[in-house]
Amino acid sequence: MGNNTETSTYDVVVIGGGPVGENAADYAIRGSDRTAVIIEHELVGGECSYWACMPSKGLLGPGAALAAAHALPGARERQSAPLPEPSAVLERRDTITGARDDTSQVDWARGAGIEVIRGHGRIVGEREVSVGDRRIHAREAVVVATGSTASIPPVAGLREALPWTSRDATNLVDIPQRIVVLGGGVVACEAATWLLDLGVREVTMVVRGHRLLPKNEPFVGEMVAEALTERGADIRFGTQFDSVHRPEVADTGYGHLHGGPAQVTLSGSGEVLEVDEILVAAGRAPATTDLGLGSIGAEESGPLRTDDHMIVPGHPWLYAVGDVNGRVALTHMGKYQARVAGDVIAARAEGRNLDSPRYSAFADHSAVPQVVFTRPEVAVVGLTEQQARDRGIDVTVADMDLAVAGTYLLDPDYSGQAKLVIDRSRDVIIGATFVGAGTAELVHSATVAVVGEVTLDRLWHAVPSYPTVSEIWLRLLESLR
Repeated sequence: MGNNTETSTYDVVVIGGGPVGENAADYAIRGSDRTAVIIEHELVGGECSYWACMPSKGLLGPGAALAAAHALPGARERQSAPLPEPSAVLERRDTITGARDDTSQVDWARGAGIEVIRGHGRIVGEREVSVGDRRIHAREAVVVATGSTASIPPVAGLREALPWTSRDATNLVDIPQRIVVLGGGVVACEAATWLLDLGVREVTMVVRGHRLLPKNEPFVGEMVAEALTERGADIRFGTQFDSVHRPEVADTGYGHLHGGPAQVTLSGSGEVLEVDEILVAAGRAPATTDLGLGSIGAEESGPLRTDDHMIVPGHPWLYAVGDVNGRVALTHMGKYQARVAGDVIAARAEGRNLDSPRYSAFADHSAVPQVVFTRPEVAVVGLTEQQARDRGIDVTVADMDLAVAGTYLLDPDYSGQAKLVIDRSRDVIIGATFVGAGTAELVHSATVAVVGEVTLDRLWHAVPSYPTVSEIWLRLLESLR
């Protein structure tokens, strides 16, 4: 390393300063005299704070509020415009992200007793991490929380055309008139929603498969596709990009138009779409390629696999949490893993055993909740019916329109659907899906039921308040009696 190498020692070294890394460091040292450091080469607060969850929900909120008002007579008549005011939406987005200033996040970390080092961290040996010419030693643990990066498919001319990824879409400054979105997952569907809200004239979605949100119950993608189509989106199923041509290209930074129009040729038909921007929402890859994992004999790309204590097998000092381990690519689940990892690090440092469920990230396997903030909203937890059957579980289902007094009060023309998947032998819910306005707040009750393995006989006594959307629980349970 050279004679000028500076060496520092901490109990816990965390590579990656997003919300996942912050939680791991905090839980590992909270209430103790242990020391921790976060190494971050971009912004403390990570993808979620500046480029993903927070700005995307900021962009989606105003359109959702207008849609809710438009659904109700009395409020509808007071609306002066059908769409949000774009400049105000973007200003609110910038307020939410702090204009990508991480000062408050750094202040929080230091206030929690966590040091912050700017730079790119690489593992160089057992319990050893380098940051430039600086070497960091970990007494107890190294935690990798580097997240993931957007994938660009190997389509001729696509990378050279400088397409938008999710980072550009959430930080857009100039609003294009014509955009093509490659993908049919969560990022693609949410982005199409807010792009339509911002007044984009032509939103075309190119989807390789035959439905949106394919990991969910089939009705989910059908309802979201129908709503997007009604609002003007053009969804092309069963196709993908064959090639892209963009003669004028200039990288002007997140969210700015990158140049002149692009021509996108679709596979099969050979149809050419001329667009102002291309958004690639075709998945993400764990950010492991420049971590130095080869120095400890690990694979230098792909997910860094762990056990349920979040420990990398064969390396009892090494933990991986969040997108980087390939388990579940959701911020809240990454933070959950980080809390588990932090608790495990603390317990091992203090000589405590790991027998408690507190030290095992078992929810990753069958109790993962997620909300997709499209219109209608999608709220899910656990297994779909098909996933359960594929696991050999004998299931029964409750499946019905989401129509109760609470939904009528939200919108006289409310449209939604709910489904429960029940393990017949244990009489417990193992999956739940809700689609419709206001369903985001239903998913946690379903999550508690799944994680707690609450029997239907017991759940019958969890009485929903009237008149709320939660009344759907009563209707679903009644259908199973």
